[in-house]
Amino acid sequence: MSLITCAKQWIVSLIRLFIPRQCVVCGKSLDEYEEALCLECSAKLPCTNYHRWQDNPVECSFLGKMPLVHATSYFYYHKGSDYTHILYALKYHGRKDVGEIMGRAMAADLQTSGFFQGIDIILPVPLHPKKLKARGYNQSEWLARGISAITGIPIDTTSVIRTVNNSTQTRKTAYERWENVDGIFAVHDAHSLIGKHILIVDDVLTTGSTITACADALTGVLGIRFSILTLAVAV
Repeated sequence: MSLITCAKQWIVSLIRLFIPRQCVVCGKSLDEYEEALCLECSAKLPCTNYHRWQDNPVECSFLGKMPLVHATSYFYYHKGSDYTHILYALKYHGRKDVGEIMGRAMAADLQTSGFFQGIDIILPVPLHPKKLKARGYNQSEWLARGISAITGIPIDTTSVIRTVNNSTQTRKTAYERWENVDGIFAVHDAHSLIGKHILIVDDVLTTGSTITACADALTGVLGIRFSILTLAVAV
């Protein structure tokens, strides 16, 4: 082992001594082998298992809106649940590492079902440049990184861009959400996507308006198909 590797391990151990890693759900100190969630919280994660259902509720919410292959969400989200801390950590508390960790967890669970079969590109839902600069990262892109690490499917962050810095969807009615995202995305390089099967990745599914708007920007591309994966679905 090199001196540099030893030094890095020593620094990491020292940091963890004074700033122990904690489970984002319950706050318990994590063991060396645990990432983001402790073993107990991971075991109790309210998974949907929708990827095992044909015509599951997430798929049904997008049918007729795009050329859809598959759609699923990893776990159920509802206000007041301790598991909302995963989303808050990822989206508002700078924990982009949580996105990659949860992306890997999702992909590992879904991969055995054949969910990723035939997918050519992972497309994380883009943020507007102003929002990206303010937050420092795109949480959906970090989910996509974790998925890509497990599946080997490449990520595309350039073909679709967000052209409108729309207001937050929080506290909007279903109709207001759809109206708020109308025409907010544009395609940068449509030719490269001809005939591709695109996996759209986002953090939370509520009405599906943002994901549908993203797909709408691409529906003119010849032979394009979509699958959808979100970390959580609101219930």
